[in-house]
Amino acid sequence: MVIITADDFGKTGHATESILKCFFKRRITSASAMVFMEDSERAASLASQTSLEVGLHINFTMPFSAERVSPEILKHHKRVVSYLTKNKLAQVIYNPLLADSFHHLFSSQQKEFIRLYGRLPDFYNGHHHMHLCANMLLGRVLPEGGRIRRTFTFDAGEKDFFNRLYRYALDALVDGRFLSTDSFFSILPIEDHKRLQNILNRSARSNVEIEVHPENADEVEFLFSDRFRQLIASVHMGTFQDLNTRRQLKNRL
Repeated sequence: MVIITADDFGKTGHATESILKCFFKRRITSASAMVFMEDSERAASLASQTSLEVGLHINFTMPFSAERVSPEILKHHKRVVSYLTKNKLAQVIYNPLLADSFHHLFSSQQKEFIRLYGRLPDFYNGHHHMHLCANMLLGRVLPEGGRIRRTFTFDAGEKDFFNRLYRYALDALVDGRFLSTDSFFSILPIEDHKRLQNILNRSARSNVEIEVHPENADEVEFLFSDRFRQLIASVHMGTFQDLNTRRQLKNRL
């Protein structure tokens, strides 16, 4: 099974519209929504009129752009953004001084999602993949047993030893405490059709997630192309909601 997830739903009007167009053309299966952003309210209203699967795109790195966000949330957000964007290594180091801020921000964003969508998120991921930072995983912030996005999957030789070791550790944590796909890839580079075909071939024997950003002109052009339509024509497309059933069936075999 392949899940094709469009990130940044609600970030801007353009992002929202591009994602919905892709969904109506059956180029994506799911979307991850941002809250406290300029188009979050409208995006939720539009999504409620569709069968689009929507998860929470947790934001720890980008300023909130909605008009009214509480000063308390903004205070915690500023602290976390400053920490995570100052140094790339920050995401792999647990900072006990920010533990309360991470918990507060996740709780606030999830509550806002529930207010907008009337239910819990179908799954979780993060802007710049910060849902997998040390404070989130070691601090046990994400709900255990929930459906989340794993880290990027790379074949042997694509990354150095320490990078692979780090990703192996992340995968072990994710697989031990959450529901996720077996592998995760970006659709980029879109010109490498052979790579994309190989990724889609994996979905015949395992669960694969592909990340897309339809707000980007080159990506949405490719998603709407006949070539992409042909690539996905023969694969089984599903959602994060399907992972429970597929995991149960796998355990019975």
